Amino acid sequence: MEKVISCFKNRPDAAARLICFPWAGGGSIHYARWGNVLSSSVEVFAVKLPGREGRAKEPFFQSMQQIVDEVTGALLPLLKEKPFALFGHSFGAFTSLAVADALKKLHNIEPVHMFLSGASAPYSETRIRAPKRSELSDDDFLKWMISIGGTPPELLANPEVLKLFLPALKADLHIVENYRCNKPDSPFLSCPVTCFDGKEDIPHDLQAWKDITSGDFTVRLLDGSHFYLKDSQNEKILLDYITKHLETFEMAYL
Repeated sequence: MEKVISCFKNRPDAAARLICFPWAGGGSIHYARWGNVLSSSVEVFAVKLPGREGRAKEPFFQSMQQIVDEVTGALLPLLKEKPFALFGHSFGAFTSLAVADALKKLHNIEPVHMFLSGASAPYSETRIRAPKRSELSDDDFLKWMISIGGTPPELLANPEVLKLFLPALKADLHIVENYRCNKPDSPFLSCPVTCFDGKEDIPHDLQAWKDITSGDFTVRLLDGSHFYLKDSQNEKILLDYITKHLETFEMAYL
């Protein structure tokens, strides 16, 4: 499991686990450190994908199915053991959905909450019509990255670092751009779903996510653009919200 998951603070007595999925090109560290911040009732697992961090020498995945197979294979025993929630931003929102779908269909287990961020539902018209960024030249790709914000200027100014960073980002975008997911005929989840987004980000069809659940559906907009969640104040709002909802679930089932 250590190959697939970063966990900065093991909490065997935690009431619930929060499984976090990276944005395109991202690693696990941003989320793993949430384990040091959240209350002792929540254990944080951050998903580590091939081609980055300690898995830098492994080839990138080519399909969403590979991510689903690896994550569910590594985590299934633990997910059966105690309640869990999923969090994913942008590309991570899609991987969260794909994993939740597989867990429900194949194993009849589902999260107690889905926290989805910075993305239109994959079956929405907004998403289907989105341009394929992974096919851009490196120069045009960099211009697009600058336009959405969130990438440190020193990274963009360092060609050597960019050479290491761009392949992972393009590989993840290739996966999501080729991910096919039909609008559910009926909701396959019953848990609450919360969608977060930056107020200044490009418009996303957040309401379309409502189709995946028969449970409560909430949208929260925070100040900032695509990477609004990197702002410390926004991060506190996010983590307070997640903690409150997981602890409320815990109290309801005591």
